[in-house]
Amino acid sequence: MSFRNLLNVARPGFIARQQRIMSATTSRVSKRLASSSSSSPKEPEGKTAIPYDMDPNETFYREESKTHSPPGWATPMALSPGVWPGPQVTSSLETRTQIKPYTINFGPQHPAAHGVLRLILELDGEAVVHADPHIGLLHRGTEKLMEYRTYLQALPYMDRLDYCSMMTNEEVYSMAVEKLLNVDVPLRAKYIRVLFGEITRILNHCMAVGTHVMDVGGLTPFLYLFEERERCMEFYERVSGARMHSAYVRPGGVAQDLPRGLLQDIYDWANQFPDRLNEVEEMVTSNRIWLARTVDVGKITKQEALDWGITGPMLRSTGMRYDVRKSEPYEVYDRMEFDVPIGTQGDVFDRYLVRMEEMRQSIRIIKQCLDQMPEGPHRVDDWKVSPPPRDAMKQNMEALIHHFKLFSEGYHVPAGETYTAIEAPKGEMGIFMISDGSPRPYKCHIRAPGFYHLGAFNAFMKNALLADVVAVVGTMDLVFGEVDR
Repeated sequence: MSFRNLLNVARPGFIARQQRIMSATTSRVSKRLASSSSSSPKEPEGKTAIPYDMDPNETFYREESKTHSPPGWATPMALSPGVWPGPQVTSSLETRTQIKPYTINFGPQHPAAHGVLRLILELDGEAVVHADPHIGLLHRGTEKLMEYRTYLQALPYMDRLDYCSMMTNEEVYSMAVEKLLNVDVPLRAKYIRVLFGEITRILNHCMAVGTHVMDVGGLTPFLYLFEERERCMEFYERVSGARMHSAYVRPGGVAQDLPRGLLQDIYDWANQFPDRLNEVEEMVTSNRIWLARTVDVGKITKQEALDWGITGPMLRSTGMRYDVRKSEPYEVYDRMEFDVPIGTQGDVFDRYLVRMEEMRQSIRIIKQCLDQMPEGPHRVDDWKVSPPPRDAMKQNMEALIHHFKLFSEGYHVPAGETYTAIEAPKGEMGIFMISDGSPRPYKCHIRAPGFYHLGAFNAFMKNALLADVVAVVGTMDLVFGEVDR
């Protein structure tokens, strides 16, 4: 129904009042015309007297024609009862101004970009037509630099990749070197790796969920989760001396054994951590603003996720129950009992739920590691791979020589190639390593999960608005140390 017909139906009294106003206006104009013609000199024949405040080019009411055409209206209309004498408006698409899609830059200095992310967004109004991610602003040539270092010297580069998940990066690199060396790690070292791998998962998810909620307007959960993240980094510091770049997990085992009292402190923290998760979920999960910003936003199907190589919580949110810890167990994950949480819709909200449940499952694994932690050595007893103890170097010349050669020349890895993958907090983290028999890797390719997730950014932005860009970037949990490498 047109606006004019709507007025006819909804406001009949308004039409009658408007007709009375028009009649009175017509009468006043006629009187002014009459008085003007009597007091002024006669106009030449064929001319009509025009009031002094009117435009001579406009058409006015005329008593004899009973028609009216107010200034600026299209054509004169005859008054008829029940019809609103409004302007004749044409609304053809040809006469309207068309706004073409325009392009804006998101980042690389945007506070919600989580790094040096640059997105070129093509917008139609507020709808995102196309999103093109540009990467490489943090590229440091890590893979090439590793070719000029020994296998042990290249290990710290792994900490600088995903600097929110340090020990899992070290773990996948160490496992790749051990596979080429054909070295079996002691059982205690495997348990320590799994223990700190799950602590690292919680450390990463606390950062991911906390900053994601803060991006859409919630500050309190970020502070709660950062307090728990600080506890995890204290555990890092106690075993390695460093809060972030620990270089603790090394080929052959771990750098040193667990300090006294650490296992009990981890156990006490693991008992109280689920309560803090409950507090965060009470604030976030059912919050109407959070639901409005995340439900049905950034959706992707299971097939699209597989086509783009998406893994981790991003893949499991679509309903795909794929986890490297279950499909290809490594270390001692085959001895652990835990569930793999999955979503149903593949949207931002499901990915949040998956990460929250993964933290609860990590607590289950941590407690099993604490209960089953065996005694024994924390690294292999092969002085050509791991350094000898200091007391042996003081008594044995052979031990001193091995120590010197290990940290100067490095160990020679047999020629071959291998691909090793683990379930990192962000997804499948893989190392494709080629050895030519020298003390340095011939090639070490890093499969970073964030690189594949960002490549599918345009697929995540289907039917999305400009305000959804921040929510989608936050749900990807990007760290550009691993994306750009």
